[in-house]
Amino acid sequence: MGWPRSRRGYAVAGVAAALFVGVAVLLASCSPTRNAPPKAGATARATTTAKGSPAGAPIPPEAYAGANACKECHESSFESFSQTHMGRLFLKHPRTPGESMGCESCHGPGKAHGDARGEIVGGLITFSKKDTTPVDQRNAKCLTCHTKGARLFWEGSSHEASDVACTSCHTIMKDVTPRNQLAKATVMDTCGTCHLRERAKQLRNSHMPLREGKMTCTSCHNPHGTVTPALLKENSLNDTCYTCHAEKRGPFLWEHPPVLESCANCHDPHGSNHEKMLKLAKPRLCQQCHNEQRIHPSTPYGRGNETLTGASTKFVFGRSCSNCHPTIHGSNHPSGAGLIR
Repeated sequence: MGWPRSRRGYAVAGVAAALFVGVAVLLASCSPTRNAPPKAGATARATTTAKGSPAGAPIPPEAYAGANACKECHESSFESFSQTHMGRLFLKHPRTPGESMGCESCHGPGKAHGDARGEIVGGLITFSKKDTTPVDQRNAKCLTCHTKGARLFWEGSSHEASDVACTSCHTIMKDVTPRNQLAKATVMDTCGTCHLRERAKQLRNSHMPLREGKMTCTSCHNPHGTVTPALLKENSLNDTCYTCHAEKRGPFLWEHPPVLESCANCHDPHGSNHEKMLKLAKPRLCQQCHNEQRIHPSTPYGRGNETLTGASTKFVFGRSCSNCHPTIHGSNHPSGAGLIR
């Protein structure tokens, strides 16, 4: 005698729940970020501080020289820094004991550096390209204050895993940009330092209005880390596109499956030489999927003697499937099954 329906339902639900938990555990165990061994720099930071003292041990006050001592040798850098937002805060209006230490808030105690006539000693961090301090230790100085908001998911992000330093994108010693203290004049120039291919795509004739200043890379991406692929700010690629292209969101009575899957199936968001940032020219783009049609031939060229009085000949003049199928993102028309209205 079989189980009652209710008991069978509970059993099926239990098996489904067990499978879901098993898949979740498997994916978590395969995550490279979770299973990656701690970096050498992170271990060092956890065990030692300046001058090799154990972590947590207070640095004696006599190890600090004071901001005026820094100014005696680094006068030009000091004057430039004092004009920045951070410089005005640290040097004139400190809010915490850490900020009141001025230059040594970030660079570390400088008394030994001064006594050694400019030698890099005593655990001093210079933040220069020649600085031998591990990147994660340098970034830890910034993350002492900048931990909330957009930087919440920095740890484990692709930039953090690639040892990108905060000073690769930002500079605090002078004002290069009105906001965010970027190392380059614009966000696109800053990101383009590494992302050369994406920057080059902006020079194509069909592109997002980054060059025109109407949006930036950070309109779609959060360079400090997210829980989504490609550092997208929204939950998915489509949700990112819908923040501006809301009319494409739907839901529609007649959906176009590639649209639901990903906008990037047809579009290159960084730029293209085809209209509307399409990856290929029409009708070639459509024929990547619609290559076997029973209604009419999908070959782009023909002599005009095919089914439906030479349907493929129309491509010679229009070269566009959207001449007849304009609502390719979806239709709410009761007769719009073919996305023709």
